Amino acid sequence: MKSNMNIYYDEEADFLEIGINNSREGYFKDAGEGISERIDKKTGKVIGIAIMSFRKRTQKMETLEIPLPVKLKISLQ
Repeated sequence: MKSNMNIYYDEEADFLEIGINNSREGYFKDAGEGISERIDKKTGKVIGIAIMSFRKRTQKMETLEIPLPVKLKISLQ
């Protein structure tokens, strides 16, 4: 199955969302520290992450470390 990665940033709300196949029905689950997982309703698998206060977190950073509760496997095929 081919997947698309979607990246959405709302500057006014300072909210970043990264997801795979965002057209699937899902819900957000709090992962702590202003980070949420997007969960697929049918499979229960993580299909994305959301980060609140994204710009504020990254203003003085050279790299951004995001604690992910799962390993991401990305295929470009």
